[in-house]
Amino acid sequence: MTALASPAATTTAQPILQTIGLEKRFGGLVATSDVSLSLRPGARHALIGPNGAGKTTFINLLTGVLAPSAGKILLDGTDITTERPHARVRRGLSRTFQINQLFAELTLLETVAIAIAERERKGWSMFRPLAAQTAVIDEAAELLARFRLADVMAKRTAELPYGRQRLLEIALAIAAKPRVLLLDEPAAGVPEDGRREILDIVRGLPASVTVLLIEHDMDLVFSFADRISVLVAGGLLVEGTVAEVSGDPRVRTAYLGEDADG
Repeated sequence: MTALASPAATTTAQPILQTIGLEKRFGGLVATSDVSLSLRPGARHALIGPNGAGKTTFINLLTGVLAPSAGKILLDGTDITTERPHARVRRGLSRTFQINQLFAELTLLETVAIAIAERERKGWSMFRPLAAQTAVIDEAAELLARFRLADVMAKRTAELPYGRQRLLEIALAIAAKPRVLLLDEPAAGVPEDGRREILDIVRGLPASVTVLLIEHDMDLVFSFADRISVLVAGGLLVEGTVAEVSGDPRVRTAYLGEDADG
């Protein structure tokens, strides 16, 4: 199906993240079909679609968890299609997960500090305690303050309410200093007040970080994104501004099973 015309297509700026004909097959099942997506630097872009549309498969392809059956992935013009996940992180591509991936017994400060030490390739072991790495600890504390977690930095992550665990996971992704951040349903399972806090934090991310948001909460999507792509049955159905996508009858049909004429 033909996607809506993109105003961004008329600019000469090189996309920060681009997929070209991306496809993933599992035997006879096509999970992702000919997906070509382009994100401009600094974009606030949402990827939405009904359950089973292939959104998480697409994110797993972007991050190297899955290898594509066909197509290419470009990060700032460099082909990263065959690179391993850790190499993509070092190039500036970070993600969060639908289910958090935190270490329950570590404190928030330890968790973020280890992520920063890994980014800086300073290493960490029992023979080089984090407490001795002042610059790392200072940066971790500053980052936790930005994410409104300074008051609980000494607590174990297992003691945090779920919504604040999701904030910590985003902070961990930011600790890698990404150029592109992939947020996979960051508000899933979070109560209303927690969802608003997550949205406020994500809105406040610097313009140097391009964000691709995968989310089912349409209020959150519409209040955050400047462009939206709709994935249905593994393929892109439409792409456009919030107004264009929210008013497209094909999107209502995909989500609600409504007749496109009524």
